[in-house]
Amino acid sequence: MAAPLGAGGWGEAAVEHFQRGGRLAHRDGAGVRWWHAANSRLRARQAASSEAHMIEADVLLRGGKGDPIMAHPPETDSDITLQEWLDVIVNTDKGIKLDFKSLDAVQPSLELLERVKPQLRRPVWLNADILPGPNGSSSAVDAKGFLDTVTSVFPDVTLSLGWTTGWHPDQQNKGYDWTMVKEMAHICSTLSQPVTFPVRAALVRQSMSELCWLIQQSDRYSLTIWTGKEDVYSVEDLLYIRKNFDKSRVYYDVLEPQNSEFKKAIGIEC
Repeated sequence: MAAPLGAGGWGEAAVEHFQRGGRLAHRDGAGVRWWHAANSRLRARQAASSEAHMIEADVLLRGGKGDPIMAHPPETDSDITLQEWLDVIVNTDKGIKLDFKSLDAVQPSLELLERVKPQLRRPVWLNADILPGPNGSSSAVDAKGFLDTVTSVFPDVTLSLGWTTGWHPDQQNKGYDWTMVKEMAHICSTLSQPVTFPVRAALVRQSMSELCWLIQQSDRYSLTIWTGKEDVYSVEDLLYIRKNFDKSRVYYDVLEPQNSEFKKAIGIEC
């Protein structure tokens, strides 16, 4: 049974947490600012002193079998360990999203998180791509292994559960289909904590019916819109997403220049 989602807890919605703390004017996910890929000492320090609400970083084991470090494949080493990263971030007022590319990194990372939990009274998201998705080629993290490991240690954490995806400029890219969203809904139906689904901006517009249905399955669900560096999508695509979903249940972790153009279009300061 999940622990109560108390104020300042890991399962509190980011919009509610930052609005309650006076850092967000409205209950609107578009107002939550992100710092992406804080995977080095420099990036972690910059993120810590930035105006971001949420800091995203990637965790893997050094060389595939060492200590948890902050790096994104194909990198296998880093100048900062997860322990050092947490030492920096714990002294801020920012929420965190840790993205796991392999199951092996999860348990040792949870042990480090447990040590700083009393100092992290803010949103904590743990992310993994647990299902194959549109145009995806990477291996998914084992869903049962990830969920069993995380929920046995932190029943109150926010889960960020996604699909492996790809995007190709020279072909028509398929979106999230009914098989994908229904399998995700089935997996999440037995969970009691909040779940956000990271979905690729360039693939959302062709998946609106499916994603609307998925979000309607529980008021614990939200979307996090993200993008790859080479993806082609428009501000109009982001505005279309915003028009079709509850504003408090969609976050936008997107890159420039679309991020600034989107915020300007909806009247939110970057």
